[in-house]
Amino acid sequence: VQLQASGGGLVQAGGSLRLSCAASGRTFSRYGWFRQAPGKEREFVAAIHQNTYYADSVRGRFTISRNNALNTVVLQMNSLKPEDTAVYYCAADGRLGLGLTRSDYGYWGQGTQVTVSS
Repeated sequence: VQLQASGGGLVQAGGSLRLSCAASGRTFSRYGWFRQAPGKEREFVAAIHQNTYYADSVRGRFTISRNNALNTVVLQMNSLKPEDTAVYYCAADGRLGLGLTRSDYGYWGQGTQVTVSS
């Protein structure tokens, strides 16, 4: 089982990035995105099951979506801010319902760096 994240990079404030996460080896019912800035703990960003949920800090700017046929999940990030700079991790799990904490996920991708310049 593997989760492969991609799409990170360097962008100016106000710009957009699209992160993708491809799952292989099995299917999952819930997906999530987390991020970890230098010196900080990994924090929840967005989750999707049959519905979606977002951290207050990204609601209205980020959108999580999934393609079950391709076993992928996407995080579209708009109106990026310097405080969004972090390593972003995708996560997946086979349990039902939204996952809002790290313990809700059994599988993690390798992380992709997002840097937003001011």
